[in-house]
Amino acid sequence: MEVLTQVAQFILSLSILIVLHEMGHFVPAKLFKTRVEKFYLFFDPWFSLFKFKKGGTEYGIGWLPLGGYVKISGMIDESMDKEQMKLPPQDWEFRSKPAWQRLIIMLGGVTVNAVLGILIYAMVLFAWGEEYLPTQNATYGIAVDSLGMDMGLKNGDKILSVNNIEVPNFNKIQKVILLDETHSIQVEREGKKLDIPVTEDNIIKMIEGAGKTMLIAPRFPCIVDSLLPTEPAARVGIKKGDKIISINDQPTRFHDEVTRVLRQNPYTVANIVLVRNNDTMTIRTPVNGNGMIGFLPKNPSSFFKMDTIQYGFLAAFPAGIHKAHDTFDDYLKQMKVIFTVKGAHKQIGGFMTIGKAYSTTWDWERFWGFTAFLSIVLAIMNVLPIPALDGGHVMFLLYEVITGRKPNEKIMEYAQYAGMLLLLALLLYANGNDIVRLFSK
Repeated sequence: MEVLTQVAQFILSLSILIVLHEMGHFVPAKLFKTRVEKFYLFFDPWFSLFKFKKGGTEYGIGWLPLGGYVKISGMIDESMDKEQMKLPPQDWEFRSKPAWQRLIIMLGGVTVNAVLGILIYAMVLFAWGEEYLPTQNATYGIAVDSLGMDMGLKNGDKILSVNNIEVPNFNKIQKVILLDETHSIQVEREGKKLDIPVTEDNIIKMIEGAGKTMLIAPRFPCIVDSLLPTEPAARVGIKKGDKIISINDQPTRFHDEVTRVLRQNPYTVANIVLVRNNDTMTIRTPVNGNGMIGFLPKNPSSFFKMDTIQYGFLAAFPAGIHKAHDTFDDYLKQMKVIFTVKGAHKQIGGFMTIGKAYSTTWDWERFWGFTAFLSIVLAIMNVLPIPALDGGHVMFLLYEVITGRKPNEKIMEYAQYAGMLLLLALLLYANGNDIVRLFSK
């Protein structure tokens, strides 16, 4: 059921973005009296799931959910309709329109994606505000994984700054370390300030581990919030509100310590010391093969003083622009890292990777936030100067505007083939990575 919920959110989000992106091409094409032969959500090779015709345009839903398209008469696009291009140009064709009109038509999709991302971010901020953990309020310090330990960080360190610049929002620390050419992290450890160097090798390992583990997280006590009915913890009498303070004579004041000790002892029976209503007691419980006993901890945010920025309706729009700009800037930095650092290509993922980013329950705040993120990403990707993408068409149009000469149609045709092959290769590679990761687990 959780997977179906993620799939449903992914398809809904994708459908919204595709329809509005294609509408960005469709509307200016119609305004400039250019014939639009087809408007499709998803692709329809051989057959479509649904279609109807109105005003000279066929509207439909294809069966292949890899995107969508509008087929504009007199344009070299993914339909590769070479027969039409052999005929003399007609007034209602794309190729007969002035270069500035064709440029507006081609930029319509990415413009809609950019504006849509801003609007969604603005409405998310207006509806839910922006909650975050101030770095100074992470009073128990940090819990670090093996990557953090390799870097020189330790459980309990308190982050003071990155590159000697304070990061007020704890949630942004890992992103800053990864994307902002970090050379050092300043921490407080046992009352002393330390400077932890960060190397390029550390960054590479962070990229390779992205999505699999967290470099740092706020440290918090381990208090049981809920129990899984069929698992050991519930069967041996552990209850909601119990605070685990020791396992097998090892102190476990914090959740990361509880997790670490349990994972070191799979298929064993553990002696757990816990506090319940100010009473201390010991309970013996089996540990399963995954190093778990079957409980969920109290939400970390309940241990900290969180800050929430609330936005009025008008204030939400400049905040939405700022958030969209940050998303744009961060994604460009990620692209630079992904395609230039050795081994980082391992992080390229396909539909499975995207789908897993959605909540396993229907969470509207997260859904709209991630949809806004995808809208900005689609704007960036589509404007890249790759034939078969909007940016490829824009590249040829800019050449025409600057030189006053139309590019050779044969060159554009071959470029379109090359671009489509490149995109298909990237699509297969990204989704192949998903499949490899799935079976490697």
